[in-house]
Amino acid sequence: MSSLPETLTQAVADGEKRLTADAAFLAKLVDMAGDLAINLMIAALIFVVTLFIARWASGVTRRVLGRMRAFRRDPTVLSFAAQVVRVVVIIIGMIAVLQRLGVQTTSIIAVLGAASLAVGLALQGTLSNVAAGVMLLVLRPYRVGEVIEVGGATGTVQKLDLFTTQLSNANNHKIVIPNSKVLSDVIVNLTGQKTRRIEIKFNIGYGENLKSACALLAGVAARHEAVLTDPEPWTGVTALRDSAVEITLHAWVKVADWWQTQSDLIQAGKEALDAAGIEIPFPHQVEIPYRDPAQKD
Repeated sequence: MSSLPETLTQAVADGEKRLTADAAFLAKLVDMAGDLAINLMIAALIFVVTLFIARWASGVTRRVLGRMRAFRRDPTVLSFAAQVVRVVVIIIGMIAVLQRLGVQTTSIIAVLGAASLAVGLALQGTLSNVAAGVMLLVLRPYRVGEVIEVGGATGTVQKLDLFTTQLSNANNHKIVIPNSKVLSDVIVNLTGQKTRRIEIKFNIGYGENLKSACALLAGVAARHEAVLTDPEPWTGVTALRDSAVEITLHAWVKVADWWQTQSDLIQAGKEALDAAGIEIPFPHQVEIPYRDPAQKD
């Protein structure tokens, strides 16, 4: 009977040990949860502050470069540099967030180094766009606000960022072209020069006086206020068509006046030819009746 009290005492002691261990575990768990909650709150705060600083740094970069004479009138460089600064600040902030959450940045660098080949292969298209964007910024084949033709698309350059070039065409359609495709294709900058030539082709009848027609069209261009005098307008016979003689009119204008002046000269040239009685012939077709070879006269 003496063993019963001893057994009860041992059981109570074991229960107290278990309760003490459970209490210690719970206390440690609560401390870990508290530390995690604090770290998450601080990490979230760092992330929010990082976004704020990235936006602020981007704006400061844009303003500072905007005060420099070399970049003052070049929104392409301003936009590109501001975006690069923003991305760099966000990357630094994300590293700080990971450090706060207990992730060792040295481990991250080691993992990134080991996976660099795989990442490079997976993102080769994206990385090529970034490299092409840098090259476009250095070579400057076009700037924001200029009209270009590339990859079969024509439009005004709205934005050049790390990955794409954004255009807006005459119908206000947004066109996005990867930088790598832009750099590898033929780029036609339609407004890269201060002046631009208008070329209009008129067809007149074979029986008309060619010199009179050329002089008439040259006079129409010379009288237009937007047409430049140097170089002066030019007209000449450029082709002999099936049913008409082709006369080409060349006139130089400022880039901003090109579209409207071309329309004006087409209309004025047509009206001048009509007023002078110079024929603008329609295409002629000759009808040959079909005759069965077996049919006799």
